[in-house]
Formats: sequence, structure tokens, C-alpha cells
Amino acid sequence: MRKLYVFGANFGLPDPSPFCMKAMVLLKMAGLDYETALCDPRKAPKKKGPFLDDDGVIIPDTSFIRWHIEKTYGHDFDAGLSEADRGTAWALAKLCEDNIYWSIAFERWMVEANFSAGPRVFFAAVPMPLRHMVISLVRKQVKRDLWGQGFGRHSREEIVQLGNRGIDAISQVLGDKPYVMGDECSGVDASTFGTVASVLSETFDTAMLDHAKSKPNLVAYRDRCMARWFPEFAD
Repeated sequence: MRKLYVFGANFGLPDPSPFCMKAMVLLKMAGLDYETALCDPRKAPKKKGPFLDDDGVIIPDTSFIRWHIEKTYGHDFDAGLSEADRGTAWALAKLCEDNIYWSIAFERWMVEANFSAGPRVFFAAVPMPLRHMVISLVRKQVKRDLWGQGFGRHSREEIVQLGNRGIDAISQVLGDKPYVMGDECSGVDASTFGTVASVLSETFDTAMLDHAKSKPNLVAYRDRCMARWFPEFAD
């Protein structure tokens, strides 16, 4: 049995990580049965989640999980797309994963009210007073990651500007189509759904949430994808 290591439902989402949601959607798109298990990043192959155990074959990182599914099971996530559309789809997925994601991470981890409303719950099992130390260490690591990536060098206002421009781009490409590239879902929808759903989480008070809610096509897209892949979380 395939086992996908994720973090578990939270913040009104199938998973707090857009990458974990992406991996689950990829498996669902390919029609592959799987079960989930809790991921301990300290024991994960690349010290992060998700990762897939496919009958003893360990695949970390969602891009490699996608390629594994395509190679092993012959599922083309971009079937029917032109070469140009395949390029657009990949570029949009990377916008979500390598750009908007960092705006989400900053809002959740570096803004005190949002951290208390969300990620702080991850540390509930750590006994006091050790909990305060662990929280401080993890948040410092997130801050270092944001600085190294570059987003952490910007003001919050600038980070929101960058995130909102990415949200605009998704909305512009989506238009009035059911899915990002047309009438049928493709690989990019795994990334964009995870990202859009994360931005639209009502757990966090962010200008990005307000901006995304102002895009009716993105709200409808989130709802449509949630009903298709995670009906237990659909309104």
C-alpha cells in the first residue's frame, strides 16, 4: 500500500501544507489508492514533508512524486495540453510553489497574531517550559529560510504586494475556465488548488486573504476543487 506522509488536517484544510495537498491531489488524479501517515520532518528523507512510500520506494518532494507517478504508472498529468500550454502550466505551478508559498509562510509564521492562531498548535504536545524554547528555535529557522530565499528581506507590505500579484496571475490565467488550463484538470491544478485553498483559509487574518476573496473565480475554483477531491471539507 502506498503511504503518503503528511501533517494532517488543520486550519479548515485537508492539510496545512499546500505541498501535502498537492501530493494528495496528484495521487487522486492518477486514481491511485493511498493512506496517510503523520510526517515527522526530523525523520523525513529531506527533512520536510510530504514524502511518499510506494511499496518501499521512498520519494520525497512533490515534483519527484509527480514524476514517479508518471514514470511508474504511465499517467500523463498534462495529457491533451500543447507544448506551449505545458510550459505555461509548469511556470504557474512554480509561481505557486516558489513565490506565493513564501508569502503564505511569512504571514503564518512571522506575524504574531497569525502564528498564535495557526502554527502554534503544532507545538501543543511539547511539554512546558521546553515548548517556548522549541517554538523560538523553529521560528528562527523559518526566519532564516525566508531571509535566504529573499522574501524575508522585504517589509510585510512588500511581501503582500508580491503575494497578491501572484494571486492576480492565477486569476488571470484561470479566467472563466473550470480548471487552470481548460475544461479538464491537469498537473498544475494540484499546485494551484493547494495554494489558493491555503491563501483562502479563514484561520489567518491577511491582506492576501482579502485580495483572493475579491476574485470570484478563485473562490469558485477552490470550492469546485475541494468538492471534487476533498468533499468532506467542502461547504
